[in-house]
Amino acid sequence: MSLIKSKKRVADHGEVFTPSWLVENMLDLVQGETERIDSRFLEPACGSGNFLVPILRRKLAAVELKFGKSDFERRHFALLALMCAYGIELLEDNVAECRANMLEVFAAYLKLDKEAEFYRAASFVLSLNLVHGDAMTMRDIGGAPIRVVEWGYLGKGKFQRRDFRLDVLTGMASFSTEDSLFSHLGQHEIFKPARVYPPVTVRDLAGGDISGEAA
Repeated sequence: MSLIKSKKRVADHGEVFTPSWLVENMLDLVQGETERIDSRFLEPACGSGNFLVPILRRKLAAVELKFGKSDFERRHFALLALMCAYGIELLEDNVAECRANMLEVFAAYLKLDKEAEFYRAASFVLSLNLVHGDAMTMRDIGGAPIRVVEWGYLGKGKFQRRDFRLDVLTGMASFSTEDSLFSHLGQHEIFKPARVYPPVTVRDLAGGDISGEAA
């Protein structure tokens, strides 16, 4: 794989891709986390998935090792593994490629076609977890604050979503900013979510059928 797409992109955006051997060496430094299904990784300049794809592969290998004998658990924990990978990318074509590359790995592991509920659920998750935006300003391409979606697996096929503002999570939000966790210090909740959603199933996710209430 070439480490650049074009000299212009290097000049305009500083875009250079990390070689796969170096990615693997770096991930080996945190091997325990890469092999923990529910550990969360955020790549602030994810490109086409040079880091996120091998992280997903390692997580899916852990799923197979732990839940390979139960198809129900294997499928749901595979989706959780995907849910715990996040990316932000400034260039739109890279975002699309990253989503496609991760979806391909996920679908290959579970042997899914594009009509399968788990495939469509994974596609929906990736549409939220991989953000077209700027990690430096912490705003999406439309100028809104980037929100990180925290997915939790409640068991028995149910997942729950909570949204957090990235600037708040990194401690860069102003205390007085509207919708900031620090605007109501009396609540003593440093990491109060900006939005909480009711538990959902894979079928709900596949149909994008999620509604929540602002916190």
